[in-house]
Amino acid sequence: MTDATAPSLRSFRTQSLVGVVSLGHGATHWASATFFLLLPAISSSLGLDYTKTGLLATAFYVGSMLSNMPSGIVVDLTGWRILYQVLALVLGSAALAALGLTASFAAIWVCLLLLGAANMMWHPAAISYLSIQLPKNRGYSMAMHSLGANIGDAAGPLAAGWLLVSYSWQSTAQINAIPGIVCALLILITLKFNDVHPAAPRRSPPREYWKGLAELMTDRAQWSFFLMAGCRTMTQAGLLAFLPLYLAHDLGMSPFLMGVTMMVLQLGGMVATPIAGILSDRVGRRPIVLAGMFSTTVMVVAMTFITNHATYVACISMLGFFMYAMRPVIQSWQMDRSPPALLASITSAMFTVQAVMSAAAPLVGGMLADRFGLISVFYFLAASVLVGNGLCLLVPKTEHGD
Repeated sequence: MTDATAPSLRSFRTQSLVGVVSLGHGATHWASATFFLLLPAISSSLGLDYTKTGLLATAFYVGSMLSNMPSGIVVDLTGWRILYQVLALVLGSAALAALGLTASFAAIWVCLLLLGAANMMWHPAAISYLSIQLPKNRGYSMAMHSLGANIGDAAGPLAAGWLLVSYSWQSTAQINAIPGIVCALLILITLKFNDVHPAAPRRSPPREYWKGLAELMTDRAQWSFFLMAGCRTMTQAGLLAFLPLYLAHDLGMSPFLMGVTMMVLQLGGMVATPIAGILSDRVGRRPIVLAGMFSTTVMVVAMTFITNHATYVACISMLGFFMYAMRPVIQSWQMDRSPPALLASITSAMFTVQAVMSAAAPLVGGMLADRFGLISVFYFLAASVLVGNGLCLLVPKTEHGD
């Protein structure tokens, strides 16, 4: 798309397109955040130790890992970006609803596998879709997309915590499955008739496509980028899995107060995400990522010294500010570095690496918690994001990268 044909950010069509996709992203995170808030209740009802509880969270990330690459490849080869967004929402809602129909560890594990698969099916289609529609404002569009995730991550636990006061965790899961279906219908209706720039990049012939993908996947610099993104997501995954357990078991918070605390984590991200995304369009991606990773390391360590509930909640909001500020910037940076015909596939590759590393976080964290206590998990996560700082420095410069 040329500058002359680039859509105006002030137009209603542009904002409605970005808004609907961001809302759909929020629905996928609403579903996954609901599970993580329910994890202490599920663990207690099944009598699980921390290792087995971590294994449940790992199922979510295994599903993410398995679905990522196939979905990105299909999206790039077929161009079905809108359809895949709808399918992701429907599958995620169905998996969350099914979670509330069973009390079997094995069945719950399968439901979480599907929930993780649906959650990651969303990203290759939605991120590449927004990048094609708004190529000159990727920082902004990724920021709004991430803002939707923050809203879902904030509202889902709050709603789940409120429902748990009166309902079982099974009923709470079923009720919280409804928004995903509503958003799927909204996307299907809106995007089909409201593309700002419907023309997609030329789809490469299969042989050319596979050659280009192979070249990218064997690039050392690309793997430095993937691993950097994975370190950030590993820290996020570990916090989402073990923070509710720490709040319930070590700090003795009620389910509702837990929901409020998890919401505050996302509120910090909601404030930071638009600022970071828009700023990265102007000053570059790398400075924002470096600042966010260093600050996240400091805040995770600081959390281990706080026991007062009010102070802890304030610390959580600051952690959310720095940790989630990086997400849209990393995604925009990756889109800047990727050929147009491979946008979905390279998004899938990045999220696959993130999913593999995220799957390790609950399992390693569970073993650490059983042996050394929950507090040790936070030191492990702080070390992970600190490694990401170093990897960020290894990523070569691009037009928007510095």
